[in-house]
Amino acid sequence: MRIAHLIAGAGGMYCGACMRENRLAAVHLRQGRDVVLMPLYTPIRTDEPDVSKRRVFYGGLSVFLQQRFGLLRRSPKIMDRWLDFPPLLRVVSRFGIRTKAEDLGALTVSVLSGAHGAQRKELDKLIAGLRKVKPDLINLPNLMFAGVAGALKDALGVPILCTLAGEDVFLDALSPAHREQAFELIARESRHIDGFLAPTEYYAVHAGEHFRLSRDRLHTAGMGIAVDAFGLADAPRNDGFTMGYLAAVCPEKGLAELCEAFAIVHAKYPQCRLRIGGYVGASGQDYWREIQTKLQKQGIVGAVDFVGELDHEGKRRFLRSLHVLSVPTSHPEPKGFYVLEAMASGVPVVQPRHGSFPEIIESTGGGLLYEPGDARALAERISFLMADEALRVRLGEAGRAGVRERYTEEKMAEVTWSLYERYGSPSRP
Repeated sequence: MRIAHLIAGAGGMYCGACMRENRLAAVHLRQGRDVVLMPLYTPIRTDEPDVSKRRVFYGGLSVFLQQRFGLLRRSPKIMDRWLDFPPLLRVVSRFGIRTKAEDLGALTVSVLSGAHGAQRKELDKLIAGLRKVKPDLINLPNLMFAGVAGALKDALGVPILCTLAGEDVFLDALSPAHREQAFELIARESRHIDGFLAPTEYYAVHAGEHFRLSRDRLHTAGMGIAVDAFGLADAPRNDGFTMGYLAAVCPEKGLAELCEAFAIVHAKYPQCRLRIGGYVGASGQDYWREIQTKLQKQGIVGAVDFVGELDHEGKRRFLRSLHVLSVPTSHPEPKGFYVLEAMASGVPVVQPRHGSFPEIIESTGGGLLYEPGDARALAERISFLMADEALRVRLGEAGRAGVRERYTEEKMAEVTWSLYERYGSPSRP
């Protein structure tokens, strides 16, 4: 059975959804499964070996320009090849276009309109590319591609599955008119999708209710990491206590709340430090400057280390330097790979009681929960762990054991492939 696994690039930054799908395909390939990982929008960026194909479909430049300029919807193939040239897409995405979700409503609705949208030519190119692959099953990257499912099924006659990847954050930020249109299109076009694969039980339930998806087609495919790739954290140091943050620097990931909690803890325990690792995109620069300004006014900026974006080895070293990790997201998180990676390193976590975090922490025992949006409660939890080294060790050991039992990449691949076999058939014409 051959799987065409579509994956949406994230504009040149590390992205949890990209890394999950690339890791999933890599494990399947390692196991001898027939999977073709096909990028959409931009080439993917991952801190592990990239197993995706070089050609990009629905190239970000083409999609954007065809939305703006009708003439380009009939441009010659030579121009298309230039606009979809992977090195060019990487360069453009790394510059970072300052475009917010609320400004992309018309384009989102257009892509969801599939054959009736401005990107019809991109859909035709994707169908032609898939015909060459000859898949037995197609896995879409997220619900924002639900509009192409019917055309793909008509053209190729194969089952269509769709990964649920946390698209609610983006879609909920659209203008009311575009949001209503997008949700109506998803509800209508999702009838062409045979099954939906969520990374956590929380998001399977939430996405089903939020997007009016059929409950009998919802499945939890799970999350997984290479547990042995993460070494145990260094022995606790006597020169202070180190908190960590490892995620993109943007409002929804909650760095400002963690810095507020850090200021509370630092006032009582001046020896503590905060280490921040993560990508600052064009849309997050103002947010990061506001945080830095506040830290300077509080006189604690010297106790904060910003290490920026990290590759895989840098991430391992970063996690080994921590006593606790917290990413206090303002929006319920559908995944949370940083939590699994911290636990695999023996580092306990403190997370808000929403989204996937209760599910992960309760199933592993690797951390503590607090009420979302309460910086003082977060500070109290962190102070509690600071004062109790034995508890930190117990949580760290439980978390690592729990991740090894429930969240390995092999387990994620096994569950996902069983769903592929359930819906697909190698004898399908």
